[in-house]
Amino acid sequence: MKAREQEYKEIFIAEALEYYDALSRHISDLEKNPQDDQVLAEIFRLLHNLKANAKAIGYLNIADVAHKLETAFGLIRNKELTFSDEVVTVLFDGVDMLGELIGNIDNPVTIEPSPALLRNLDIIASTISENTGEELSKVQKYYTSKNLSLSDLIYIQIKKLDHLLNLVGELIIDRDRILSISKELDHDDLKSVSSHLYRITEELQFSVMDARLVNVGSLFNKFPRIVRDIAVAEKKEINLEIVGQDIQIDRNILQIITDSLLHLMRNAISHGIEKADVRKKQKKSPQGNIILSAQNDRDTVILRLIDDGKGIDQTEVRKAIVNRGFLPADAVEDLRDTEVLSYLFEPGFSLAKEVTEFSGRGVGLDVVKNAIDSIGGRIRVDSQKGIGTTFTMYLPTSIAVKGALLCQVEENYYAIPLMHTDSVVSLPSSELHEVGDLLVADIQGETITIVYLRELFNVDLDQYSGRKSKLSGDVQNIIIVTYNNRKLGLIVDSLLRQQDIVIKALSKPVNTIEIYAGVTLLGSGKVCLVLDVAAITRYFIARR
Repeated sequence: MKAREQEYKEIFIAEALEYYDALSRHISDLEKNPQDDQVLAEIFRLLHNLKANAKAIGYLNIADVAHKLETAFGLIRNKELTFSDEVVTVLFDGVDMLGELIGNIDNPVTIEPSPALLRNLDIIASTISENTGEELSKVQKYYTSKNLSLSDLIYIQIKKLDHLLNLVGELIIDRDRILSISKELDHDDLKSVSSHLYRITEELQFSVMDARLVNVGSLFNKFPRIVRDIAVAEKKEINLEIVGQDIQIDRNILQIITDSLLHLMRNAISHGIEKADVRKKQKKSPQGNIILSAQNDRDTVILRLIDDGKGIDQTEVRKAIVNRGFLPADAVEDLRDTEVLSYLFEPGFSLAKEVTEFSGRGVGLDVVKNAIDSIGGRIRVDSQKGIGTTFTMYLPTSIAVKGALLCQVEENYYAIPLMHTDSVVSLPSSELHEVGDLLVADIQGETITIVYLRELFNVDLDQYSGRKSKLSGDVQNIIIVTYNNRKLGLIVDSLLRQQDIVIKALSKPVNTIEIYAGVTLLGSGKVCLVLDVAAITRYFIARR
């Protein structure tokens, strides 16, 4: 709790100092052009925000001075107070006092606003007459004689951190190359330097990534109000529980999934949670319960949205899959429950009987999935009719640097993001079976489609056919990947290692090949293609 309070305080100080600098600048501009309504509106906005933030975190003396200044500028904006020399002096004194209070928040000796200054502010805020100047002249004026000081906290634009992280990514590629060369040459000095370079680069990578981290609470804490508004509009009672606000995640990733999380929350309330009278009949609490949680799992942040609503009717989904032409009826019967629910993420798939202001669960879920795909994450849904639904998002901690499983097919190297890697198995070729033009295998009680990558890479995608006769060797190395509640097995020639990689976009015309998500360079100098698990899975599941 103390760590969170310290973080909030640091954020407040950084923002408050920025507000103070902007206020000083704007008042100087206003003195030159008192009729500038835009500058007046900006000053009023800055003071209002500073007052609200200070009050929220408990700095009441700052909030009090900001409030008095806000009142004065409100009068000036409404043309009820003239921006005269006497008034300007008091306002400058007031802004200087704000700077003094903000800069001394950590000072063990509490700085209090000057009583003379507060009285001056009260006079210009309450006296609307020609005697304002005379009234002020009777009061001892407040002057500041403090030295200039700089904050230990600075704001950095996210795009600058993005650029810095990209440079670190390039450095990691060259570092791995140098490390590989030093081993090949077996030179002691080069080994020593490359080893040191490895440590420094790793520390630099984590430092830049750490600078981009924010608490998920910065997003989660906006939801109580959102939930309240949606619940009122839907005439429902909702109890929201938030867990794991202190979990940290890359700011860009949090930004990208913001709309997705909002969409899932709206759907949970409007379509998932039943009305109070319906819940009572089902012997549930009148209030619907929603849990929004975050947790860390190694290099992954897991966000969950759990509701105890009516759940998703599997039978209805199976009917919709057939009615909308996704699969024939006999194929739908063979689908596992998790695979059935994955169709909720298909474009245009919806179970909503009517579209309300907040829509129905299923409307737009393909947009949610696409947003999460774009950052290399994945989403799954679990639901039980009458009990509730859980959406789980698995998100990487960084966009630029990703953990991957490296493998080899013939002479070429490939990387599969760990986010989509479920498990690795060795299976005798005799346990693979031909079904139509695909190979399937029973792995841990599940029937999984198996793709022979050597064959896939040597033919056009639409000409691929799985035949046991094409397999090489008696035992196959299979990487089980998962995407959108669906699993697929990829046969590789050999497994290499797990490694952090920097994914670069492919250039034309290779970028048009669907099965590749990008490229990276290994320490050996070898080019390594990154497989697009989503594209491969979508293609082969559709062919089943």
